[in-house]
Amino acid sequence: MKILMKQIEMIAWFNLEDYPIPLRYRITSEDSTNKVIKIDKILFKEEEKLAGNRMILYRCESIINNAQRIFELKYEISTCKWYLYKM
Repeated sequence: MKILMKQIEMIAWFNLEDYPIPLRYRITSEDSTNKVIKIDKILFKEEEKLAGNRMILYRCESIINNAQRIFELKYEISTCKWYLYKM
């Protein structure tokens, strides 16, 4: 997997006690087109600290361009931002 750490727009589900659950995200490619990716399965999640910032790492699985792909998302708790970390 290649490290990207690219900021994305996310639709997520929140409840009162647990971490957010990502549903789908939109990413802008190099040619300025938007692509929406639906998250089919969350393989695991864990909390980590990166340079003192608490982040939640999600390893997910989706069908992208008719192929099953595994990728990682990061959610930064202090700023509420989502990143496509690895693909």
